[in-house]
Parts: sequence; C-alpha cells; structure tokens
Amino acid sequence: MDYGIDSPWLFSYSDRLPRSRGSRSVPHSNSIGNGTNTVSVHNGKEKHMGKILVIYHSQQRGNTKEVAEALADGARTAGAHVVLINTNERRVTLDDLLNADAVAVGSPDYYGYVAGTIKTFFDDMYIWDKAGKAVTGKPAALFYSHGGGGTVKQGLEKFGGRFFKLVGETVERKPSDAGEAAEKGRALGKELAQKAG
Repeated sequence: MDYGIDSPWLFSYSDRLPRSRGSRSVPHSNSIGNGTNTVSVHNGKEKHMGKILVIYHSQQRGNTKEVAEALADGARTAGAHVVLINTNERRVTLDDLLNADAVAVGSPDYYGYVAGTIKTFFDDMYIWDKAGKAVTGKPAALFYSHGGGGTVKQGLEKFGGRFFKLVGETVERKPSDAGEAAEKGRALGKELAQKAG
C-alpha cells in the first residue's frame, strides 16, 4: 500500500472524526509519525495543533525554568501538546527534535554565553543537519534569563537563527521583572503554537 505524501490514506483518519456543533479536542496519533497532535473541531472545521518541544537549562535559581513553564502554559492554552526538557537533567535526542513541530530554546546568561548544555544541543543540531536529518527550519521561540548582563541574547539568537525560523521577540527574564517575563513567555507560547499548528 502506498503511504507517500500524495496517498489518499495519509489523512483518512480525520475524515472519520465525529462532528458536532460545539468545540472539542480529539487527541490522536499523527499517521506520518510526527508525535501526538490535537485536532480541534469547531463547527465542522478541523485545526491541527502541533507538538512543541521546550528546551531549556535551569539549575540554581530557576529563572529560566519560570519562563519555560510560562511559555509552555501559553502554548497549551492555544491547544498545543508541549514537552519540556531541562538540559541540566537530560540531553535532547534526535527523536525528541524530529517529533516536534516547533521548538522553544532558553538559557541563562553564563558570562555572556549560553549554558554548556544548550551549546551542546546546538552542536548536536549541526551534526544532525550535516548528516542529512530534517532538523532545520522549524518555527522556534527564544528566551533567556540573567542577573544583570544579558549579552547571551546575541549568541542565542545567532544559534537559533542558524537552525530555525524565529517567531516573535526573544523574551528576557531579569531579576526585577519575573511577572512581566512570565506574561511575555505565555504570549510567545501562544504565538508559537499558532505557527506549529
């Protein structure tokens, strides 16, 4: 049986989804293997919301984690399925990335540079790209935290722009603006979810 991109079998599952006058979500496994998507059904119209991978490094103070969780919350509010990976706890795998429709990457400012585990992620991206893996071009959002420097922004945007289609403004988390950074993170998560869907 032909399951190529032009195959009528590829999207046949959505033709069997129940219809209703209201709005609801039906989780299902995407038939082309891109992870779990959600189909939002409203007045007979379907909208596929994608899977977002939020990659961040956080350890001592948790400032970067706060923005990561706010961004994830915003994306979930918009209907996306979200997976968070703290690179301080585990390394991002090729499968993690291939199963995502969009990505968010966040780092603390360590002496004006990204955290080592985030640099490792971008090094892995380079290797996967050179090996011909389909890892580049996904929509991506960026965020960072700092205690007074903030020069990590340039490096993070350089790495992000090398591999992804950047979405929105990079969110900054300073010690004095936790609430504002969380709100900006939620808004960026919603924007990224729209690009992932």
